[in-house]
Amino acid sequence: MSIKDIRFKRILLKLSGEALKRRDEPIDAEALSNIATQLKAIQEAGIEVGIVVGGGNFWRARSAGGMERNRADHMGMLATAMNGIALCDALLRAGVDAKVMSAVDMQRFCDTYSAREAHAALDKKTILIFTCGSGSPFFTTDTASALRACEIGADALFLAKNVDALYDKNPDTCPDAKRLENPSYDEVIAMNQKCIDITAITMCKEQRIPIVIFPLAGFHSILDAVNGKNIGTIIDS
Repeated sequence: MSIKDIRFKRILLKLSGEALKRRDEPIDAEALSNIATQLKAIQEAGIEVGIVVGGGNFWRARSAGGMERNRADHMGMLATAMNGIALCDALLRAGVDAKVMSAVDMQRFCDTYSAREAHAALDKKTILIFTCGSGSPFFTTDTASALRACEIGADALFLAKNVDALYDKNPDTCPDAKRLENPSYDEVIAMNQKCIDITAITMCKEQRIPIVIFPLAGFHSILDAVNGKNIGTIIDS
């Protein structure tokens, strides 16, 4: 696997917790190894990589029933920390320099996030895994991804989704839904899409960071997206 054309110097990749899951196991060794192999190829091409990982394979706050939202979101943050540590381990075993940074202090397990330390590590080609979202409840991991993308000066925000692209309507319920290949930030904001957080779009618009939405399917999906292949939607302009 290789990168044919380097289009970006630094990217932020958002991975859902489900990307680490296979069969009935919340974290699957084969899935971790595959992701690590793809990220290694991206790093070896000279691209600096930051990753925000979700926690949906363990816990989703929106499925918490009557639980108080702060506590539900705190549990979600802890789930992302477990995923981040697992992904870091897979990268290190693949021979890739990697580090976990948490938005919440947990020094016995990982480093505490700071933009300055993140820039220094990325400059040294260390892959950074950002966990615990933004560190605050009521914010999605899409918004945390946009925040980190802005803070590290990413050239693009790559969002791995369970859909093949962004649509003007829900394709599951609307047969006439149209696939959006290159909408503007304002067009997507006006549609009030549920697939991506509007706060994340607004932040990227302000910093002029393109948002690349691609389907997380197949063994080379991340690598293909960075190579400009199999991209569902690019939001910019």
